[in-house]
Amino acid sequence: MNFPAELLYSKSHEWVQMLDDTTALVGITDFAQDSLGDLVFVNLPMVGDSVAAEEALCDVESVKAVSDVISPVTGVIAEVNEDLLDAPEKLNEDPYGAWIARIEQITDKAELMDAAAYEAFTQEEG
Repeated sequence: MNFPAELLYSKSHEWVQMLDDTTALVGITDFAQDSLGDLVFVNLPMVGDSVAAEEALCDVESVKAVSDVISPVTGVIAEVNEDLLDAPEKLNEDPYGAWIARIEQITDKAELMDAAAYEAFTQEEG
């Protein structure tokens, strides 16, 4: 498993890359994509939608099931990674390069962990 040190992580297995104090990229972790299996569809959020920390951001469909991606922050969707519509497998191939959404106007965050804490958390869950 890969846990980049520059990212923050949620207990629901999303990563957060803070771009500035109120803007972040969000995606799913290596642990999440490995647990989900081969992803075949991503239902992206809409630009302009408000999202709340610890509520569904979007969902992903794997060969196993449909799973919600939980927003680790409260804010507004500024951009979505439309490449995932045609190639959801990018989340499997490069989970930290294939972000799902850029969220701006962040006002709240879920409890986030650094890489070391998240790695320990996944070992407890595994």
